[in-house]
Amino acid sequence: MKKRSFGQMFLGKWNTMTLVAVAVGAALFGVLMVFGSIPIFTNTYLTSAMIIPVIVGGLFGPIPAFATMLIGNFVADLIGGWGFWFDWSIGNGVLGLFIGALPLYGARIDEGIFTVTHAIIYTACCIVGNAIAFGIVTPVMTSIFYAADLEITFIQAFAGGIANTAVLVIVGIPLLFLFANRFKKRSNLKEED
Repeated sequence: MKKRSFGQMFLGKWNTMTLVAVAVGAALFGVLMVFGSIPIFTNTYLTSAMIIPVIVGGLFGPIPAFATMLIGNFVADLIGGWGFWFDWSIGNGVLGLFIGALPLYGARIDEGIFTVTHAIIYTACCIVGNAIAFGIVTPVMTSIFYAADLEITFIQAFAGGIANTAVLVIVGIPLLFLFANRFKKRSNLKEED
């Protein structure tokens, strides 16, 4: 295991595989936001798209997860025909930072390291990330970009935050354990004579 600085872990691994993962992840995120969602409130959904940043963040880090969600939200706005909601795109991007923060507290999915302690910290990151992304960032961006009434934004943010957290924790944690296990088994392969 190669020692990496905080900055390197925050920026994530950037290579061709990362660029492809972000591009494919953003496209999948956008498609799942539109076609893999259940409406729960006005323009707010319980969405399977939240699985994508778990995978990208778990394997590549915070900034790749940020880029996946930011670009993915633009893709969703484009194919959904909803118009561009930059406030929600930025909010989703911020949430991606929290989802992808796994290496910052010691989880290394690609090296087979994800423990119960990591799962608890990941859960807290998802809750705090949703609160900051949709309780602070999105309403501030709504005020800046659209000068809109924030009452509906706060209700949407609350509903979306609960739905996001549910998907990120209920589906995300088993997925992270599964991926970590897969990589652990792969790294323990031994050459036989």
